[in-house]
Amino acid sequence: MKPKPDEDEAALFREAIRGVKPLTHTPPASAAAPKPRARARFTRADREAVLQEILHGSPVEPALDAADPSLFARPGVTASTLRKLRRGQFRAQAELDLHGLTQAQARLQLREFLAAALAGNARCVRIVHGKGLRSGSKGPVLRQLVNGVLRRSAPVLAFASARQVDGGTGAVYVLLESGP
Repeated sequence: MKPKPDEDEAALFREAIRGVKPLTHTPPASAAAPKPRARARFTRADREAVLQEILHGSPVEPALDAADPSLFARPGVTASTLRKLRRGQFRAQAELDLHGLTQAQARLQLREFLAAALAGNARCVRIVHGKGLRSGSKGPVLRQLVNGVLRRSAPVLAFASARQVDGGTGAVYVLLESGP
């Protein structure tokens, strides 16, 4: 009897692979390590901390000394614009003097002043906060307050310590968004 064609082919195949050893398979090292679990970027506690920082100021804001110049610019403010601001080349269209006020009074005055300046389409203003030389160990209290409020105010594009003739480190020039 003649073998079936399938049996012939199977016999031929077995004859062809006689003496061949199977390869051992080892997975690559990168596939062996499991991928890290995805996790949320911000936890509820992180969001709460950000909210508290916005409302009450950051406890980690750098402490300013009376002689340290203030300088801040949002992304998008060019270096030449910041240089002009530092040199006092923008005319201050309004001015606020906070000397002798408490922190609460100064915060209120500052917010009202910024709102009025924006309503009046002022582009540059000057805020005199003093150097804090009589604040004792607390350092320049009003200066810290002004620095924190201005950094958190969206319409403030940049601010820099004033020139010596305009108050030096006891005052800042503030560049505001232009109106619509």
